[in-house]
Formats: sequence, structure tokens, C-alpha cells
Amino acid sequence: MKIAIAGAGIGGLAAAILLRQNGADVTLFDQFLAPEPVGSGLVIQPVGQAVLKVCGVLDETIATGNLVHRMLGHEGDSGRRVLDVWYDRANGQRKGLALHRNALFQALWDSAIASGTKVRTDVQVTQAHAGVLTLADGTMTEPFDLIVDALGAHSPLSPMSAKDLPYGALWANVDWPEASKLPKDELRQTYRKASNMVGVLPIGTPPGQEKPMAAIFWSLPQGGYDAWRKGGLAAWQDQAAALWPAFADFAAQITDPDQLTMARYAHGTLATPYADRIAHIGDAAHRASPQLGQGANMALLDAYALARALKAHPVAQALPAYAKARRWHVRTYQAMSWAFTPQYQSDSRWLPVLRDRLLFPASMIPPVPRLLTSLVCGTVLPAFPRGDPLR
Repeated sequence: MKIAIAGAGIGGLAAAILLRQNGADVTLFDQFLAPEPVGSGLVIQPVGQAVLKVCGVLDETIATGNLVHRMLGHEGDSGRRVLDVWYDRANGQRKGLALHRNALFQALWDSAIASGTKVRTDVQVTQAHAGVLTLADGTMTEPFDLIVDALGAHSPLSPMSAKDLPYGALWANVDWPEASKLPKDELRQTYRKASNMVGVLPIGTPPGQEKPMAAIFWSLPQGGYDAWRKGGLAAWQDQAAALWPAFADFAAQITDPDQLTMARYAHGTLATPYADRIAHIGDAAHRASPQLGQGANMALLDAYALARALKAHPVAQALPAYAKARRWHVRTYQAMSWAFTPQYQSDSRWLPVLRDRLLFPASMIPPVPRLLTSLVCGTVLPAFPRGDPLR
């Protein structure tokens, strides 16, 4: 089987590895001149880690990443807890894998190349029809039995119509300050209402680095980036430190506004993530805010489900099987993301009050903590279909 994968992100690389394990002839297309990751720190949840293990890169990513066991958020003015979710409070066996995107990308890239995946770089894919890709220079590829669209949120191959979310975030990767007293095994966030959010994620020591690092995040309205730049770094650092004094040592490392990148989010789901000889995975199939930490997780699960379907069926039957395997897991997490995000990133006045005074106290009453653990682990519904070896 000849398969083209458009996009060398996390989902595309995982798909290449898994499809090569099936014996497929895989060609990967991407517009970069040299392989490089795009993005900040991220968390791979336990079900996503299971896919990394099948890809053969879990031990490597754990070695360069950082295991976290808790997500803890406080209200900035009062200091009250408003988010407290443990991965596995009972025995600590399940943890999130926090790491620099570069660490995950490099491990997957090396594995894909070692698997025999063929790569075409410096090519921009613009269209797909009947198994043929059209490139930006007007040339067309040879026909493939299947095209995997892993081009992300702005894929020209995806028919999705996604709705922009009102808030995005600034992000950067910085050294972990030696003086910081924040724990290195927790994701920490601080909020003021739902319009201000600042976060710190310990991401370990990525390849090529000598010191542990952190990914930092600052919530910002979609249209607020220009105003933020005009306000100046000093004003932002003062505002962030006033909201959360423990963040000051992290923010002090930002000396140029270009060190912070604006990430904009959208929400949407393809009802049918495939068409004639094309399958959409990752953000090309479903987009949401990163509030539940499931973006990379979902891309890995899509790649795994597609590879499993193609191993069991011809293409025509495999694509509906792939969609069926992922349908309810994707829809559930999309719905949860839609419900949770406005409580932490919006201009609402009453939602943060509801969050702090009602929902958080309720979240501490059994069995709700166990349900929240399943939510962040990616197992609130089975991620794998009945009979799958990873289930």
C-alpha cells in the first residue's frame, strides 16, 4: 500500500511510524527545509503515552521530559484553590508526560526515518484529489492508495469550518529558575476571574539543553496581541508578577517580545474525518482549546486508530472503521473542552464565580475526583475500541 502523509507534526510522524510497522510504503511531505518542531511545551496523557510506546519512543521521551502528577490552579487575589486534579493520587502509577515539543518531535522524527519513511521537504501541499497531491508550484504527485492529512489547524485539505475562540495565549520556553520554589512535578496556574490566566509547566531537559526548562503561558484575547506589544514588556511583567509573585522569575527571562508567541485557538469537529482516499487526523479533524491538555494526545490516538484500521481492512472499509473507532472519544472531549474553556478563558463575570464557589468544591466530593482524573488521563471514555491490545 502506498500512503502519502501531508504534514510532519506529531500526528503525521506517529502515523508514518505505525503505517511502516504495517508494511506500507510511506512518503511524508512537509514545507520545512530542515526538520524542526513548531510549538511550546505540551503534556502527553497516559493513553497517548501508550501510543508512544507502540511507536518505540516512550522511554526516550520520558528521559528528556518530566513526569507530572498534578494540575493545581489558584485564584490570584484570594489564593484559593480553584483547580486540583491528580493523575493518580492513590499510588502514583499514572502521570502526565510534560516535555518540550522539540523532544517529542526529535524522537518521532528519528524513529520515522529509521523505519524507512521517505521524506519530501520544501514542498507545500495545497490540494488532494483521488489520491494525488497538488503542490504549491502546480506540480502533482504520483497517485497514492491513501493520503493522510496531518497538516494541522490550517490544513488546506480539510473541509472543516471551525469557530475562533475569544481567547488564545502567549507562550515561551524558559530556564527553570534556581530560586523557584514551585514543584517540578505539577502544572501550576493562577487566575483572576476568567480573563487573566498564567501558567508554568515543567518540561524537563530537552535535547541540547543543560538546564531544566519550563513552558510559560499567559492568556490573551484573540485581538489583544498588538495592544500587548504596545504596552511593553515591563508593564506585562509587573502585571504578571502582581497576579502571581512566583511567576516573576520566569517572566524576567523574557527580554524581547518576540520570545513570546501568540497561539490562537478554534473549536470544530469534522462529522466525517475522511473522504475518497483521504483521512484527516489531529487538528485537521478536530480543533479545541488546550485547556484539557488533549491536543497532541488526540493526534496520537488518531494515528494509532487509522493504522489499526488499515491493518485490518482495505482502504474503503478502513476509513469508516477509523472514524467509528474515534467518534465518541473525540466528541466527548470536544464537548468537555467546549464546556470547560469559558470558565478559564473568557470575559464572563459569572462563570468564574460558578467555577470557584460551586464547581470546585463539588469537584472535591467523591466520586468526582476520580472522574476528573479519568478526564485528564484521556480515559473518561475508552480511547481504544473493544478488542484492541492497548485497551
